[in-house]
Amino acid sequence: MEGSDDDDGVPQLSSHALAALQEFYAEQQQQETLKLGPEYDKFSVGSVEEDWQLSQFWYSDETALSLAKEVIEVCGENGRIACISAPSIYQKVRGLARESLHVQLLEYDQRFAIYGDDFVFYDYNEPLKLPESLEQSSFDIVIADPPYLSEECLRNTAQTIKYLSRGKIILCTGAIMEDLAAQILGLKICKFIPKHTRSLANEFRCYSNYELTLDSRFLGGKNLQQILRSHLVNWSRSGSYRNASL
Repeated sequence: MEGSDDDDGVPQLSSHALAALQEFYAEQQQQETLKLGPEYDKFSVGSVEEDWQLSQFWYSDETALSLAKEVIEVCGENGRIACISAPSIYQKVRGLARESLHVQLLEYDQRFAIYGDDFVFYDYNEPLKLPESLEQSSFDIVIADPPYLSEECLRNTAQTIKYLSRGKIILCTGAIMEDLAAQILGLKICKFIPKHTRSLANEFRCYSNYELTLDSRFLGGKNLQQILRSHLVNWSRSGSYRNASL
């Protein structure tokens, strides 16, 4: 039987695939080089890359900033904030308040251990396996973003939320979890709609057990204009304007 050096079982990349792979490695090298530079900010959203295998999808910078301002405003000076599976919120909070607040990031991804004592390894499958330093009812506000849209994941994460919170709660998850969020945590859907850097297939919403200051700002901007525009269109189509006093 004839043979050749190409028949040794080693897969061969096409020229197109090889070029794409080289481009990928070049981008990775560029990112690593930037991280060594003086302008690198480890608290910027995206400084740690998304890992889709861990169901990581970072918030847009605007959403992360809005939610960070919300939790900082709620907890007040010297407050305590717990971010459960919400690293981009943690990053924004720390970016805004480097030293004045106590902030903990409970996260499964060990890459976030770069944040030192702020990082606590967290696995939602063991919701109450927490260090002694995280005492019951010790956080002014808990904000959580469970990694998976499943009842088990939300129920387990809710155990952690209930244990740590001494009051206010914000939950960010899919719209399909609305009934369960109300049932197990007593949360109501908010008007503010979080956005991600990438488009998600599932509608995403915020839930809370108090009235977000974000909601008033949300309705005060372009979204209020959209609502009014929609009402005006419906009103004109109904012909009600014909009977209106001028």
